[in-house]
Amino acid sequence: WRCCRQAFEELSGIHRHVALHHAADIGQQAPLAEAGQQAGLAVKQGAAEGSPASGPAPADRADGLRGHAPSSAEICCMLPDTSHVSYDDLTSKVGEVLLYYCYCEVKDPEKLCAWQKALCQHLHLTGKVRVASEGINGTVGGSKAATRLYIEVMLSQPLFKDILCEEDFKSSTGGAHCFPELRVGVFKEIVPMGIDPKTVSYKETGIHLSPQEFHREVERYLSQASQGQNDTILLDCRNFYESKIGHFQGCLAPDIRKFSYFPSYVDENLELFKDKRVLMYCTGGIRCERGSAYLRSKAVCREVYQLKGGIHKYLEEFPDGFYRGKLFVFDDRYAICSNEDIISACRYCGTLWDQYKLCSSQHCRQLVLTCPSCRNKGLTACCPVCQEKELKVNSRASGQTLKEECECTRRRPRVPIEHISQRTLDAGK
Repeated sequence: WRCCRQAFEELSGIHRHVALHHAADIGQQAPLAEAGQQAGLAVKQGAAEGSPASGPAPADRADGLRGHAPSSAEICCMLPDTSHVSYDDLTSKVGEVLLYYCYCEVKDPEKLCAWQKALCQHLHLTGKVRVASEGINGTVGGSKAATRLYIEVMLSQPLFKDILCEEDFKSSTGGAHCFPELRVGVFKEIVPMGIDPKTVSYKETGIHLSPQEFHREVERYLSQASQGQNDTILLDCRNFYESKIGHFQGCLAPDIRKFSYFPSYVDENLELFKDKRVLMYCTGGIRCERGSAYLRSKAVCREVYQLKGGIHKYLEEFPDGFYRGKLFVFDDRYAICSNEDIISACRYCGTLWDQYKLCSSQHCRQLVLTCPSCRNKGLTACCPVCQEKELKVNSRASGQTLKEECECTRRRPRVPIEHISQRTLDAGK
């Protein structure tokens, strides 16, 4: 059977596909009593509309995202042909994780969201995709055949033409198993900074530096810092638990828990940035886009630069450069490595350790660094408060899952005030 440019060799396979993707169409066409007959009709219709043509959907069809709300049939026509790829290759556990974003004007985010969800399901991809009027931000995992097709389709989509290019996709070893599910949704921002995109736009971003240019700038910064000069700040735009296991040498890493705290951090530390050259970096570059725009809007810095492609792209070219430790990622891997450095320690015994686990207490979702030896001793929570609550919850066997602040969060200022003139120099040395 053929439907939506996909071939099915088993009856159960086509039944599942129709149930997932065409149930609404069938329900509109006929009473439930005739659903079986109409399902077959839907399959034939889909095969006729979506037949042949290997590769991405033609531009004129994909352009449906710009116009009226696409129907299920139209979305099917915008999906790539997978008939030349075996089911095993498409669903192989040996694959990769893609990280990308694209800032552009999206007139109807709901349409783009519907297409993205169908596309990821079609290619058996899992992960997270955020869609907004300002663009798209995605982290998806799947087989290499699936991710290759995904990139081809994205590059052929007129909405992203001349904006998104192949090098904008950062890849790392992984697959669909790195995410528990697929989540695609419409949001106000494609990266949650908490500032209206109309107030601070990605169009006002800092100056982009290639990994080579950024490497040279960091080298110069460290050299100046060792000589007692401090006209530059190397700023990590990530959260504290990310920078804890890996960061650039001599950086300023704000002790913040969420990127939405970053604007407040800038506001509370404006004097720190006054007349400074700021070199910013983050995981893949997206947080720097809005972060640098916000910093520039304060009109206190001399210059604001950002690492294009983020740490991901830098490590591809400089695996043993100025970035030390692991790179934190927002999936079930938690971290990926490019060198053998371990710069963080076990929460309990202090031995070098950088493998995160979720706090074992049911009421908490924070990450904890606890080595195998300490875990074997039952030290698996992020702090003594959580450890005690875990024991109480287990004794009650309630199974109730809560989410609240614990000792770790309460003791950390939401937005720290920096006093780092000498600290930065020492870090640089």
